[in-house]
Amino acid sequence: QVHLVESGGGSVQAGGSLRLSCGASGYTNTEYCWGWFRQTPGEERVEVATIDSAGSATYGDSVKGRFTISQDNAKNTLILQMEGLKPEDTATYYCAAAGPFRAYCPPQQDRFTYWGQGTQVTVSP
Repeated sequence: QVHLVESGGGSVQAGGSLRLSCGASGYTNTEYCWGWFRQTPGEERVEVATIDSAGSATYGDSVKGRFTISQDNAKNTLILQMEGLKPEDTATYYCAAAGPFRAYCPPQQDRFTYWGQGTQVTVSP
C-alpha cells in the first residue's frame, strides 16, 4: 500500500515559482509510475506530468517548458518544480502512483491506484 503526502502548495503572484513535494512510503518495489495531476472546482482532473521508473518524463501541453517533474529516490520524494506560474495554473494538485510498471506510465488516470490528499496552488494576476 503506497501512501502519498503532498506539501509545498501556497499562493504566489503570476510569474512566480513554487515547488511541490510528495513524500511516498509503504512500498518496496521501486518500479512505479509517478504523476502530478490538478483539478479546479467543476472541472475534470487533468494530468500535469508523469515520470516512469526509467526516469522518462512527460508533460501536459499547458505546462511544457515551465514545470519539471523529478524524483529524489534517496528521500522517496516526488517533486514538481513550477516556474512562470500563471493564474490558470490555480488548482488543487495531487500526486499519484501507478503500478508497479517497468519504464511505463499508463495514459489512463484510473490506472493510478494511489493518490495523495492534494495541495492548493493559487496564482494571482
